[in-house]
Amino acid sequence: MTQYDSAVELQRQMLEAEEWAKGVCLIQVHSLNSMWYDTRPQDTAEGKMVTDIEYNSGVIVRKQSGKIIHRFGKALKGKELLKKWSEHT
Repeated sequence: MTQYDSAVELQRQMLEAEEWAKGVCLIQVHSLNSMWYDTRPQDTAEGKMVTDIEYNSGVIVRKQSGKIIHRFGKALKGKELLKKWSEHT
């Protein structure tokens, strides 16, 4: 049975990392058009406010007036996700 220990442990870590990835890392409410990830300056033109929510997965969700208007980035998966998760645990 011990030949499966590493596979079981890897799966346990993956499940934990996937759950961790859903967590919020940062919330910013702003009217800036100079964020490092921002490719949509029109969202904050003329002082309009947005809420950017960054998740542990690396995805940033932009909301305006309570509605999602854009998603930046791609969610980490597999080994990349495990690496980031292990850096934060």
